Amino acid sequence: MTAKVDTVDNYFGVQVPDPYRWLEDDHSEATREWVDAQNKVTQHYLSSFPYRTKISQRLTEVWNYPRMGVPFHKAGMRFYSRNNGLQNQNVWFVEKQGVIKELIDPNKLSSEGTTALTQLSVSSDGRYVAYAVSHGGSDWNEIFVKEIETGKQLDDHLLWVKFSDIAWRGNGFYYSRYPEPVHGQALTGENLNCRLYYHRLGTAQAADELVFEDADAPARGFFAQTTHNEQYLVVSVSESTSGNGVYWKDLMSSDALMIRAINKFDSDFIFVGHAEGRLMFLTNYQAPRYRLVAIDPKQCQEADWTEIISQHPVDVMRDVSYVGGRLVARYEHDACSRVDVYALNGELLFPVQLPGPGTVEGFVGEPDDAHPFFSFSSFTHPAVICQYNLQENQSAIFYQTSLDFPFDQYETRQVFYKSADGTTIPMFLVHQKGLVPNGTHPVWLYGYGGFNISLTPWFDVKRLLWLENGGILAVPNLRGGGEYGEKWHQSGTLLQKQNVFDDYIAAAEYLISNDYTSAGRIVAQGGSNGGLLVAAVANQRPDLFGAMIPQVGVLDMLRYHKFTIGRYWAVDYGISEDSEEMFTYLMSYSPIHNVCSGVAYPPILVTTANHDDRVVPAHSFKYVATLQANYIGSNPILIRVDVNAGHGAGKPVAKTIDEWTDIYSFVFKAFNIQPCYK
Repeated sequence: MTAKVDTVDNYFGVQVPDPYRWLEDDHSEATREWVDAQNKVTQHYLSSFPYRTKISQRLTEVWNYPRMGVPFHKAGMRFYSRNNGLQNQNVWFVEKQGVIKELIDPNKLSSEGTTALTQLSVSSDGRYVAYAVSHGGSDWNEIFVKEIETGKQLDDHLLWVKFSDIAWRGNGFYYSRYPEPVHGQALTGENLNCRLYYHRLGTAQAADELVFEDADAPARGFFAQTTHNEQYLVVSVSESTSGNGVYWKDLMSSDALMIRAINKFDSDFIFVGHAEGRLMFLTNYQAPRYRLVAIDPKQCQEADWTEIISQHPVDVMRDVSYVGGRLVARYEHDACSRVDVYALNGELLFPVQLPGPGTVEGFVGEPDDAHPFFSFSSFTHPAVICQYNLQENQSAIFYQTSLDFPFDQYETRQVFYKSADGTTIPMFLVHQKGLVPNGTHPVWLYGYGGFNISLTPWFDVKRLLWLENGGILAVPNLRGGGEYGEKWHQSGTLLQKQNVFDDYIAAAEYLISNDYTSAGRIVAQGGSNGGLLVAAVANQRPDLFGAMIPQVGVLDMLRYHKFTIGRYWAVDYGISEDSEEMFTYLMSYSPIHNVCSGVAYPPILVTTANHDDRVVPAHSFKYVATLQANYIGSNPILIRVDVNAGHGAGKPVAKTIDEWTDIYSFVFKAFNIQPCYK
């Protein structure tokens, strides 16, 4: 049993014990010993599953297929990433006049493949590429520079970069960074006092020019972009995950000042491009499903804005690309992608034909690139990359992913069900063709429901193992996401967060009442905000589920904002100290604070990582300690703490296969499934 301390916090006169506060110190010897002991117990339990090796072999087999990222053109060259199947990280290539050569191989940067390439930016003249890498899954980045033609690595090396773009101008670029953290707090300390700098190639970071800071608002972050002609610096200023202000500066004028152009932090303003003397922004200001507006940088009053593409009456405009002299708008209709092409004046030219319901990504390119690339995928359709002719409205397959799996034996359906308050919620169901609902099928219920993020049909190779063993994949589009615009998002935030849990519970009840499955045959899984979802539902309706996998979850709702960038999530969650009402509401569902003794919890496997500086692992540590102290029963309550890994992005293929081998072993053992393969 985990040791307790007498830490008690006072919230508006309410005494709230925090007996496992000591686990927040991830550098202490006591915490390391606790993690080692927990991992040992977990691995002992999982190793007892006789088919674990078989699961690992099958995951490795299906993962071993070649794939390509969406290419883009820059300075007369083509750039793209590829993976031969089991490479831990994707390798980047550059193609010029038909000659292909390796540009950057992150696999050579660490022996375990734990150094990931997080960003790549090519200079306007095509001479240099600046790229950012992260180590061990951390959000902290380092920036390096190479000459593209010669492959020469320059001496430039920038540290303590986080949530930053690389925006070229001349012989250097703009980027954002934070002060060097206090020793021992790099992965847990609050990230404050972000500053925007200009780095000139060939100089030391200490000589970088400070371009912008806001000493009166130390919690704000900055994300800089330059227009394609490098005339304007456009800076997005944010203090949460939703809404931002916008500053800009005319770089052609030596005495120009940074202009605070948009100061509406309750709405999104996403920079799209610079055309005909105007800056274009995708925004949900006065348009919950988004619209495209153009602003003259010299006349930026709201009355002078021009609406180019109006809000659609039903669909959500999720992205706009200014490419090839056209505007390519990606919409979501019932959580599936569709794409329209517009002229610069907003005239609708034509829709882009797609293979079917799924997810589209890409259309990244220069304003004069009339042949951009895009990808299409769905739950049972690995990505196909197409090159699109903007003038002829024609797509040609550029790369077809080939994977040895009988996809034609599976189907995807979209159903609609009612939540507790009568709201209609869509849900995707993926399963073998001809499946007869008889109440016995195991269901994998994946959910998120937050931060304006949409769950559209996407291909995920690790799901194939579940499908080929007769399982059903269910993905509901919960409130809090972005599938139906900002109102849908807000209806799952703050004092309405319970709607998200109700939507998820109603999804499970729909699957049971329609005989797809039965209580105790459903796996609940989600990560980050989805980890919060799974853990909260574990407290509220444990009777519905046969296994629960909360991954890298936000689980202490009273203290989440005190670590790294956690305060940015307050727009969705609220902060416990801000009001008695908010404290009471957070306390009502906070997973750690609602674990009860005497509850028949299903088997629970919590996963986290020691380098997760997005959602610090203390959330998971404290939650598991609380569960283990209160639950009395025979079901396992376990935690898996990955080493030299983070929140998830950039995790090596080998580590991902290991993680999902453990997850499937846990679930198959809980459901008494003997894995078999077609």
